[in-house]
Formats: sequence, C-alpha cells, structure tokens
Amino acid sequence: MEFTQLISPLNNCPFPIWPGASTGAGNQLSTTGFELLPGSTTTVTTSPPWSGRFWARTLCSTDASGKFSCATADCGSGQVTCNGAGEIPPASLVEFTIAPSGGQDFFDISLVDGFNLPVSVAPIGGSGGACQTVRCTGNVNAVCPLGLAITDEDGAVITCKSACMAFNQPEDCCSGDHNQPETCPPTNYSMIFKNQCPQAYSYAYDDKTSTFTCTGGADYAITFGP
Repeated sequence: MEFTQLISPLNNCPFPIWPGASTGAGNQLSTTGFELLPGSTTTVTTSPPWSGRFWARTLCSTDASGKFSCATADCGSGQVTCNGAGEIPPASLVEFTIAPSGGQDFFDISLVDGFNLPVSVAPIGGSGGACQTVRCTGNVNAVCPLGLAITDEDGAVITCKSACMAFNQPEDCCSGDHNQPETCPPTNYSMIFKNQCPQAYSYAYDDKTSTFTCTGGADYAITFGP
C-alpha cells in the first residue's frame, strides 16, 4: 500500500494568499499552487520520498490576457499553479525532505532568500526531540533596512531581500572564499532576520538552530501569518 503524507497550509492573514510549491526531488505533489482566502486551509498530498518547498504569494491578480502574477514570491508560471517553477525571491520558505516508510524527515523555515510573510510549520504525529513546531512570527518587513526593502507604490515594505540578493557579495552569499561554515559567519544583515525569527535559517550555514527532524511519518501543518 502506498504511504501518503499530508501538508496542510492555512491562511492566518487578513488578506488572500496564493501558496506555491515546488519539488526538488522524489515524487510529485497533488498541486503546485492555489488560492487561500483568510482563515481557509487546504491539504496537499505526496508519497514519500519527497523534498521541496512551500511559500506564499501575495498581492496577486490576473490581467486582461489571463496571465496570473503576484507582487511577492511569484513563480513566473503565469498561472495559479507553479507547474515546476520555483519562487522568485524574496520569499519566506518552508523546506522539507520527507523520508519513505516513516523514516526521518527534515524540515526548516528559510529566510536565506529573503522574507515576505511570517510562517510556522507544525508536525502532526511523528517523534523525536527535534520534532516540534517551528515559528517565524517576527515581521522582518517592519525592520528591513532601506537597501534590502522592496516597497509597493505607496512606499510600504512588502518584502525584504537577503543581503546576498541585494549586494551579491561572497560574505553575504557564502560563496567564493566564504563557502565554508568557518569562513561565513553571521553578518549584521543576516542577524536582522535571525533576531526576528530565531528558529529560521538566516544564512546558508545557520544549521545548528534551524534544522528540525521528525521520525515516524508525521503530517505537517503550515500557517502563513501566524
């Protein structure tokens, strides 16, 4: 019998969102994009092994030609479903590696590609000391420095870029001579994200406080805007 795991996004924001999802490896998801009105939820299924990510798109609309697009975290597919396309950063990401046969899953929240919405992920079932709810409830947009901020036409910050995206420097991207944990410590910019969301990845080598695991076939509930 095929084993199925459930991932259930919930919209806790006071406005509509359009979650997107992409597969990095393994089996496919039952859907790659959908609309969630405030307070609503849906369930996405996959048969492990599966690895990939979920994120929420905001400020979305369809133009006269029928092309769908979003002001934050768009996947560029032109449709509500992302159809294999990933997010265009900045975006708050929930990342999974789900093991077959109830093995050990890995999951995290990543702000390495920037921030657009608060998010949490809660395992349902599963076991292990690191099998716990992970939250990013701080609003990075509210403290985003000028050089990282993306604003709407009224000047309100709607997303916050990572320093790597903004400046493309090795020390911010953990690249070049900074491509090892020993040579890529936290920066003043990454600490802005870390201070708002201590459990989330703030830069590439932020593993010690930001990787979580569950054993035994947990399902997962994602809340956008917790």
